[in-house]
Amino acid sequence: MIATILSAFTVKDIRKKLLFTAAMLALYRLGAHIPVPGVNTAAVESVQEQFGGGGVLNFLNTFSGGGLSRIALFALGIMPYITASIILQLLTVVVPSLEKLQKEGEVGQQKITQYTRYLTVGLAFGQAIGYVFLFRSFTASAGQPLIEDFNPFTVFVIVTCLTAGCVLVMWLGELITQRGIGNGISLMIFASIVSGLPNGVQAWWTSPDPVFKVMMPFLGLAVIAAIVFVQEGQRRIPIQYAKRVIGKRMTGGGQTYLPLRVNMAGVIPVIFAASIMAFPPTIGQLTQAQWGQDLAAFFSPSGAAYLVGETVFIILFTYFYTAVTFNPVDQADNLKKYGGFIPGVRPGRPTAEFLDRILARLTFPGALYLAAVAAMPTLLINQTAANFYFGGTSLLIVIGVALDTMKQLEAQLMMRNYEGFLK
Repeated sequence: MIATILSAFTVKDIRKKLLFTAAMLALYRLGAHIPVPGVNTAAVESVQEQFGGGGVLNFLNTFSGGGLSRIALFALGIMPYITASIILQLLTVVVPSLEKLQKEGEVGQQKITQYTRYLTVGLAFGQAIGYVFLFRSFTASAGQPLIEDFNPFTVFVIVTCLTAGCVLVMWLGELITQRGIGNGISLMIFASIVSGLPNGVQAWWTSPDPVFKVMMPFLGLAVIAAIVFVQEGQRRIPIQYAKRVIGKRMTGGGQTYLPLRVNMAGVIPVIFAASIMAFPPTIGQLTQAQWGQDLAAFFSPSGAAYLVGETVFIILFTYFYTAVTFNPVDQADNLKKYGGFIPGVRPGRPTAEFLDRILARLTFPGALYLAAVAAMPTLLINQTAANFYFGGTSLLIVIGVALDTMKQLEAQLMMRNYEGFLK
């Protein structure tokens, strides 16, 4: 693997892409440390413990790379764009005009991307307003106001800076996708989560629980191996193509396979379920009333109510998102159009029913796998004396992005006859 990385740096084109990706990620991390104007940095440092533990603020702070706890320019991170993308993908199922755009190829996809950007700006603006009032509520615990001069002009400046920072992060992610290696948006989430790894390692090393300190490395390696095993697992459906006579030549024929992944929905159901379950405690954090504080405590990410609700939503969204991304009827029609068929299954409707039956059997264990990975770290941490929170959502994203980036780098190397990562 090290030799492959060194070989990648010897290729001029790949080296430029890797350096460009690293530069954009470094710029993103820099923006997570630049505070927005009008914020009292001394007061911000005094409320850092508000963003620790297993609360919803720690969850949101993780995906912003620590920018939220610093009230930095990139405090919103890339999550508004992720939320807007998920909303647009779900709307393509129920809105005929969007479904038509999706089927128009590159032109339609560019239009949907434009709608996603507009929705991202709206979501970022609303979320920034909520964060401003959240920061104001920390005045009592900090002993001094976090926002030095709280007036409409200051609020407008802070909200504008946070929204502009989110748009800038979105632009940087698209630049990485176009001119770098890997998916830019995914790599930014990856960088945000990995930036908290040194603190997690320090918390593990200073843990007072000796059993946890000894078992954590082995447990971590076992979980990583299990995630990689399931993420790469797939059911291969054999596809046979009939030979056709075009003019005086016989073309076509041959056999291939249709790969159906065990976890076809990816990490999207986990992110969507976590976003929904984070809504009640976020509302509770924004209010000063006792009922709001009780609501935030009841739906704490380390509590039983949160874990049960997240598990239910993960299973539901896994089935829903799998149905959105893979349509057995369209797949059967495409096979029939190009002369392909599954051995032992008639083309057309029987093929669609066969694929739907296989997909239903694969989706259920995939949904249980996502729910287990999302809940297991929280359950284990609750049973130990660990003083840090690193959820299963973060593990899924980090490992999934790492695998995808390795595959893309492998493809770049294979184009130039270099040996890749995977065999």
